[in-house]
Amino acid sequence: MATDLEKMMDDYSSAWNSHDVERILSFFTDDVVYEDLAEGKVCRGKKELKDYVSSMFIDMPDVKVERKSSFTTRNWSAGEWVTSGTFAHSSIPGMPATGKSFSVRGASIIEFRKGKISRESAYWNMTSFMQQVGLMPAPPK
Repeated sequence: MATDLEKMMDDYSSAWNSHDVERILSFFTDDVVYEDLAEGKVCRGKKELKDYVSSMFIDMPDVKVERKSSFTTRNWSAGEWVTSGTFAHSSIPGMPATGKSFSVRGASIIEFRKGKISRESAYWNMTSFMQQVGLMPAPPK
């Protein structure tokens, strides 16, 4: 039987796939810290996170997240996921959009406080993304 936090994580994944920014934000504390380690981006608070998530949906309008595995404890969750989509636009200086698709594996470590996400650290491979969208050469075979 799924715990409340496991159900919440299922709902959280669904929120990302619905591209509903306000629904995504509803899972977080007001003082959330969200780290995207591959981009070197840290969002502090819902306003910064809202701007980040909104720009992601513009850059990758068809992005989807598929949870592969996860576990949840009283105050923590960790999970592996695959994010896929098309790099259609770019809000990242020096990284032009290519219109090419990608599929990148990653993992997140999430901390909860009073039933909400207070911190999330997302780890994924920027090199793999850049190779798939044509911004870096593929590795030699």
